[in-house]
Amino acid sequence: MTFVWIGVVIIFLLLTFFIGYLISRSVVEKEYKNTYGELNNLKGEIFNAKRELDDTKKEVEREVESYKKEEMIKVKEELLGVKKEADEEVKAMKAEVSVKEERLLKREENLEVRSGRLEERELKLEEQKEVLVTKEHTLNDLIQKEETELTKISELTKEEAAEVILNRLQGELEHDKAVMIRDFEYNVERDKERISKRIMSTAISKAAADYVVDSTISVIQLPSEEMKGRIIGREGRNIRAIEAVTGVDLIIDDTPEAVVLSSFDGVRREVARITLEKLISDGRIHPTKIEEVVEKAKEEVDEKIMDAAEHAILEVGIPTLPNQVLKVLGKLKYRTSFGQNILQHSIEVAHIAATLAAELGANVEVAKRAGLLHDIGKAFSHEQEGSHALNGGEFLRKFSKENETVINAVEAHHNEVEQLSVEAVLVQAADSISASRPGARRETLSNYLKRLEQLEEIANNYEGIESSYAIQAGREIRLIVNPERIDDDKSTLIAREVAKEIEEKMQYPGQIKVTVVRETRAVEYAK
Repeated sequence: MTFVWIGVVIIFLLLTFFIGYLISRSVVEKEYKNTYGELNNLKGEIFNAKRELDDTKKEVEREVESYKKEEMIKVKEELLGVKKEADEEVKAMKAEVSVKEERLLKREENLEVRSGRLEERELKLEEQKEVLVTKEHTLNDLIQKEETELTKISELTKEEAAEVILNRLQGELEHDKAVMIRDFEYNVERDKERISKRIMSTAISKAAADYVVDSTISVIQLPSEEMKGRIIGREGRNIRAIEAVTGVDLIIDDTPEAVVLSSFDGVRREVARITLEKLISDGRIHPTKIEEVVEKAKEEVDEKIMDAAEHAILEVGIPTLPNQVLKVLGKLKYRTSFGQNILQHSIEVAHIAATLAAELGANVEVAKRAGLLHDIGKAFSHEQEGSHALNGGEFLRKFSKENETVINAVEAHHNEVEQLSVEAVLVQAADSISASRPGARRETLSNYLKRLEQLEEIANNYEGIESSYAIQAGREIRLIVNPERIDDDKSTLIAREVAKEIEEKMQYPGQIKVTVVRETRAVEYAK
């Protein structure tokens, strides 16, 4: 019985072991399968991750390549822009270099021409020197021969014979000397004419300016015809108040929607213009308001006057002037002479005078200051009797510390006092150039033609004149005379008489040159 139970126990243990084995095996197999599946899943994820990594890598490479291309394109565009700018700079530099080369070539040509002329003169002088040396040797031989002959045939001593021979030859030597002097004077006159024309043309070209033709009236546009009645006021009190306060005449006629301001004083006319425009804009027009607006307009015009004066000295290059002088100088902006704005004319005269002074080696600063201030007397010439040149000089002497050379140039630019310096002469010349150049002063076509006809009519009244021609816009008249009836002395007298008659009978800006043409030319200027 015991063995049976032991056997049963052993069988039970074996069965239990076998069942445990089977159970553990199934569990292991299940875990193996699960692990194997997870490994397969992990391999798939790794494969997918590698594929995504490859795709990402390729995409990054494509983006990098695209970025490189874009950057390369930008760099190329920048390089092209830089190259274009460099090409433009090189082109501009080449153009500038070519211009400078042309100037240098012209200068070289001028120098070659001048050197050629100098060589010609040197050759002529050498030839003249050789001729003189030959003549001197010939004269010495003749003197020796005549000394010998005179000593033989007379009882004169050697010194007495030499004196006789020298007296005989003196006339011949004086004739040769006169010929050489005439040649020298001719060359000097020719060079003087050429150099003066070059200097004057340079001065004019540097300072040529445009002018706006001013007049003695200003036209104010009105918003409506009703405004005329408001400007006139009840029983004309408004218009009388405006005329009394501003000193300007108001002309209200049938011209639609317009009022005319008339005055020879440009400053007053400008004040009246600003006043009327402000009153029209405001709408309130009565005597009290008019006085108030006029005061404001005067302040505004005073500011414009100072601005114009400061702009003038800045443009000319003068450091400063006293305020009293600046106020008077700025008023020239509203003054005209033959339609030429006097302030612009003064600036132009300063530039021309400075250029002439620089060319001739004179004092540029003195010429510049005198040129700008030469017509300052015209700012108050309508208020003070006497010449504007003398009044301007007295004003500068009283209110500024100007050099007496400058003041003399101002006073002498119309020959009313003696010119004491080269700069005074240059200012007078610059004033004439600025006033008489084409386009500087207003002149209608009918007046221009009338002046030409009058010039020729005056010239043709003189006996012996075959024809006359007014040229250079009426600034010169040339008279062709009969050489058989008019000699050189008579030509000079005709030129002077025609110039005097032009001065007495005609009005004109600047000066008129009278040239009588025969075998020689006699020239006079009607100033």
